[in-house]
Amino acid sequence: MLSKFLLASSLLLAMAASAAAADLPAEKGPPVYTPPPPPVFSWTGVYIGAQVGYAWNNTSAPFDESFGFALPGESNGGGVIGGGHVGANYELGSLGGFLPFLGGSGGGIVIGVEGDVNGSSQRASGVDPADYLGVVGFTTRKDVDASIRGRIGVAFDRVLIYGTGGGAYGDIRTNFYDNLGDFDGTFNHGRFGWTVGGGLEYAIDNNWSVRAEYRYTDYGRITDFAATTTGDFISQHVRDNRVQAGFSYKFDMFAPPAPAPVVTKY
Repeated sequence: MLSKFLLASSLLLAMAASAAAADLPAEKGPPVYTPPPPPVFSWTGVYIGAQVGYAWNNTSAPFDESFGFALPGESNGGGVIGGGHVGANYELGSLGGFLPFLGGSGGGIVIGVEGDVNGSSQRASGVDPADYLGVVGFTTRKDVDASIRGRIGVAFDRVLIYGTGGGAYGDIRTNFYDNLGDFDGTFNHGRFGWTVGGGLEYAIDNNWSVRAEYRYTDYGRITDFAATTTGDFISQHVRDNRVQAGFSYKFDMFAPPAPAPVVTKY
């Protein structure tokens, strides 16, 4: 009888303790907010930008008047260039499996296309060293140039090392002067040629990047007739070298949506 009484008392006490615990306030903490991870950087996207630099001109053969390093009686040419560019990049997968020195990670091939237009203050002047009967002076200027190029490079996260090459266009104007220094005519030429170079680009964040670039451009040979008292055909091989710096803004229209923040409840 006593044992039954003790058992019943224990059950009553246990039920009372359970009911009291249910009435106590909950001690759950507030929801924990976990910010989303930062988006993974990619060079993929369409971009626009601007550039500015200096272009100098060269020549390599005697009796070849050109933008360029001085021949006898000829002066060096050069000037400031600046303009805008637009392009698109696509980043392929990692090169780690193909290039062991990358340590198996990082580094991807980036391919793209870019076009640019520049205004230029490039000027060159000189004389015709082939004119033994007189001196025919000339000045050559290039006010506008443009190019459409492919780009290919290797990206190490936010650093891109690239090469570039394609077609080029230049608006070439030459003024001639006879052996008395009198004006003898102007020739305008829209010249198509080719350009090749390379550069380094660094992404400051997911949209803005800065770059430094070198390019060599060849517009081919131009031959004009200066109708002076002696008459001269003056041949120019118009080429230039340029170094320039620029910036770009990339639109993330092809980027995946950013992950949503995680809210953990207890």
